Amino acid sequence: MTVQQKPELTAAQVEEYLLRYPEFFSDHLQLLEKMRIPHPCGNAVSLISKQLELYRNKHQEQENQLKALIEIARDNDTSISRMHKLTLALLDASTLEEAIANLEMVLSDYFLTDFVAVRIIKHKPDASIANLFISPGSADLNPFTKELAANQPKCGRPTLAQAKVLFGDAAPDVKSCAIIPMVFTELEGIVAIGSREESRFHYSMGNLFLTQMSEIIGTRLISLLAA
Repeated sequence: MTVQQKPELTAAQVEEYLLRYPEFFSDHLQLLEKMRIPHPCGNAVSLISKQLELYRNKHQEQENQLKALIEIARDNDTSISRMHKLTLALLDASTLEEAIANLEMVLSDYFLTDFVAVRIIKHKPDASIANLFISPGSADLNPFTKELAANQPKCGRPTLAQAKVLFGDAAPDVKSCAIIPMVFTELEGIVAIGSREESRFHYSMGNLFLTQMSEIIGTRLISLLAA
């Protein structure tokens, strides 16, 4: 069966309808925002026309602001959900080895990172996890002097020296990363998450969630190291 399309209204029909219902635009003021009505004064702009133009611009600006706020709220919800999963994964670990494994899994799967590194600054030559510990005073810490001193996350492209210490043979593939210091009384170290994309961890990114991440990870590692 062929569905017949309704014929489009002609200009004459629209004109006839508006003449029959002259109050139409009074009841549908929102339509005026989308219409272009020439003024009888020619090129002169009436006060009403100018007010209407200002109203349209203001409305569009408010709509853009609302969309931006909604997008920020969605991003925050996503970040909170990821932090919740990270916290649960760390709490579920009963050993240091399990904590590191769970941490790598969550950061890779939920934070969408390609590379994960944890370095604890502590002399522990008999550690069961390779490269997890860096002895205090080691030359491997030299590339991170500024980050550890500032105790603030740093996003962007790592230096080659930093990438080698953190990611080993994968260093050339890391185009951007977040270097997150953990500086506590009972623990000092670094958590790093890297990506193959240059724009994934940009230097202008906010530090709030990264700082909270370091606090969650550091607190759990302190507990497990003391066990």
